[in-house]
Amino acid sequence: MATHHEQDFNTAGEVPKPQTKAIWRTFIILVALTAVEFIFAFTMEASTVRNSIFIILTIFKAFYIVGEFMHLKHESKVLIWSILLPMALVTWLMVALIAEGSYYFESITNYFK
Repeated sequence: MATHHEQDFNTAGEVPKPQTKAIWRTFIILVALTAVEFIFAFTMEASTVRNSIFIILTIFKAFYIVGEFMHLKHESKVLIWSILLPMALVTWLMVALIAEGSYYFESITNYFK
């Protein structure tokens, strides 16, 4: 029979189980999102819609990476929303600026023809 000291040593020194399933799941999700980006890149012509899709998918990947590797998904909801809400507004701003910039460029180009 083990003494009390030996029992503490065996349980305290245990190595946690590997999380290979979680790592592979994360890898597959990120590869899938990147593959979707490549599909849009090679099948769509350059436009505001394509740029918007790239920005949205990049933001999704960034949030997923932050949630998984920086453990944000385990934080309080207030902290998560304090990060998500400004990022959503910045994303909306970028899409709006790209759309307006495209319109401005087209109108100036057509004006001088």
